[in-house]
Amino acid sequence: MTLYERYLHGETRQVYDEILDLGENAFESDTLAYMDRVFSEMFRRVAHNLKVIRQKLAHLGYQLHRERAATYERPLVEPFPATESLLQTLDEAVRPYGYVPRSLHHFYRAVGGVNLAWDYQRFPTLLWERTDPVQIASLDALVEEVTDDYWEASTREAVAMEERACLELAADVYHKDNVSGGSAYALEITSMPSMDSFFRHEPHETTFVNYLRLSFKACGFPGMQGRQDETYQRFCQKVRPQLLEI
Repeated sequence: MTLYERYLHGETRQVYDEILDLGENAFESDTLAYMDRVFSEMFRRVAHNLKVIRQKLAHLGYQLHRERAATYERPLVEPFPATESLLQTLDEAVRPYGYVPRSLHHFYRAVGGVNLAWDYQRFPTLLWERTDPVQIASLDALVEEVTDDYWEASTREAVAMEERACLELAADVYHKDNVSGGSAYALEITSMPSMDSFFRHEPHETTFVNYLRLSFKACGFPGMQGRQDETYQRFCQKVRPQLLEI
């Protein structure tokens, strides 16, 4: 079977690992289309899972930001009509420092953006604390960031100090609760084209795709993993049967 067929038959992790092992070879002209087919299916499932979680949170009474909030605050942001143009702007801004991982391209084409953080401005008392809800900045917000002179200057300075150039995509577990915390979770810009890369500063120090896997394992709240909260456990019992393996 092809990688895509194996992915459909349930070998999701094995196929992902094999694609990563290909490294730059995944970008050869006769290979890339097959890799993209797998990732397109993967992020279609990501979009499905996030919609399921969003719906079940509404039934729970979990206070997400309003739909009319700024795009980077909204619970879910559909892909923009101008996604391809915005991705091109993103790639061009990043090019002096490397490449945007292809996984992020697929995220923005299939998902758009997600923010499952509690709306603490309207509801100061959180249902759960330190849950680290899944959050990935919308494409318009990210493009606005990387086209700002401050991003270019700070990235150039970081690279000069032999630090990794990154794209900040999410607040850390503390800032999501309106508490002073650490560095934003950031996707590593790679020196060569890559299908995926590391999601820096996130507690698990894993790749972007694996971060999403961990998030779905915890029904959108990786900080709740292992907790015995009854409301959360009932929520997961309703959510997990509807989530798709990525």
